[in-house]
Amino acid sequence: MTGPEQILSVQGLSISFADSTVVNNVSLTLHKGRTLAIVGESGSGKSLTALSLMGLLPSSAKVQANTVLQVNNEEILLSSINSSKEWCKIRGNEIGMIFQEPMSSLNPVMQIGAQLTESILQHHSVSKSNARQQAVDWLSKVKLPNPEQLFKRYPHQLSGGQKQRVMIAMAMCNKPALLIADEPTTALDVTVQNEIVELMNDLQRATGTAMIFITHDLALAAKIADDILVMYNGDVVEQGEMKRVLESPKEMYTKALLACRPSSDQKNKPLPTVQDFLQGKPVSKEPFAQLISEEVLLDVNDISVWFEMNKNRLGKSVAYFKAVDGVSFSLRKGEVLGLVGESGCGKSTIGKTIMRLLPIHKGGISYKGQDITALSTKEQKQLKREIQLIFQDPYASLNPRMSIGDILMEPLAIHDIIPRRERKQEAERLLDMVQLPKGSMKRYPHQFSGGQRQRIGIARALSVRPKLLICDESVSALDVSVQAQILNLLKELQQELALSYLFISHDLNVVYHISDRVLVMQQGKFVETGNADDVLKHPKAAYTQQLINAMP
Repeated sequence: MTGPEQILSVQGLSISFADSTVVNNVSLTLHKGRTLAIVGESGSGKSLTALSLMGLLPSSAKVQANTVLQVNNEEILLSSINSSKEWCKIRGNEIGMIFQEPMSSLNPVMQIGAQLTESILQHHSVSKSNARQQAVDWLSKVKLPNPEQLFKRYPHQLSGGQKQRVMIAMAMCNKPALLIADEPTTALDVTVQNEIVELMNDLQRATGTAMIFITHDLALAAKIADDILVMYNGDVVEQGEMKRVLESPKEMYTKALLACRPSSDQKNKPLPTVQDFLQGKPVSKEPFAQLISEEVLLDVNDISVWFEMNKNRLGKSVAYFKAVDGVSFSLRKGEVLGLVGESGCGKSTIGKTIMRLLPIHKGGISYKGQDITALSTKEQKQLKREIQLIFQDPYASLNPRMSIGDILMEPLAIHDIIPRRERKQEAERLLDMVQLPKGSMKRYPHQFSGGQRQRIGIARALSVRPKLLICDESVSALDVSVQAQILNLLKELQQELALSYLFISHDLNVVYHISDRVLVMQQGKFVETGNADDVLKHPKAAYTQQLINAMP
């Protein structure tokens, strides 16, 4: 009895830019119906390896490889294709790809259905009506509600999980022999992530497609993949059957990746980083000091945030979306308060409302005993010195045309915190605080990694010397080692500067690790609140249990 058909063979793949080799001698094979997970930190060469299979590397890249794709008993030598016309026959037809950020992959001015129909017409000789029906069918196959209605919507009208389902439909609609998924669930909450993974598994079983799944999350890799390939600095350090590698890793780097993940026995303690582990550097086992006082810093009282949905002929609102519906909580000085829930439950809305970026329908918010819902412009400016927001995507929140030095000195000038002659020195001090070199001052955001940009975002937030930081999914898109560094940094800064945090995240492991108390939110309301151990280790609400069960 023969084994499954081989779909892909890559032998000796090397990629270099100028004199720098970024992927070095990678070899792999993949068979029909099987999934290979490629894992590693940012910059390890995972995505470059995948892009080489699609012929999407920049022209400045030098590629050496012997790459063969086998479709219907016909071998296609991918490494010999050098024309755009030939690649157009392969991309989308024989090889499909799902990118990490669906909003940047979908055309914002085209309806979802039109984009899906266009993809089908590109590779099949069918009528427009037939292609349209296939598009609707695929929207149904990826379990999107009301596919006929959704067909006419634009990308911005869909949630993150829905947009990712559309991308899966576009990648699968031409039934490719190979599907490449590049971090397709990184920014999604645990329940949506679980649904997407199950959906991809179901479609793979139905079509027999071979899949390469790129991720930095080893737990997620274990859930979806049959085999694993671990990359570090462009090299393959370990590969083999998934269960064997994760249960008995042979290489120190694989062991280091496993050690970096927050676990229950490391709660409120410094996390080891990959470099700590590889260098044998001891990590303190002493927990961070508890700084919580009885003083209430922030008091949110029965707030509701509604958005208009429909108006009558007289222009009066007749229907609302209740993003936040009558929630109350308090945050004490020196406390880390975790806020968890699915996308669309109202987590980020609460953070933006506290920052006074969204209007309140009813209720009140007090900061240090002062009602902040009716502040003057001058008073709001002072409030923004006290409360700062760290965003999920630091690249989108940093001005790409400003140097890092200017980015850090701008808030100092706006709030007139220190004399002009001292601002450069203060910016250098902030960089040192977040463990970045002074030479970063003259560089620009695109010259830094994701983890480094997040450090810059934290430094900018700290420049105005706040007392409360709202961290909105600030580590969700980072690989495990960088995530460990940022979590350690946040705790160290809390100790040094007596900070308080509202920590918004969909990653329950991270929330448990860093939080003193936890709020669980569903459809605009809190379903469970309490200390982190009680809520996440002994949940009472069925919804909290559902979130925990969805964790990979």
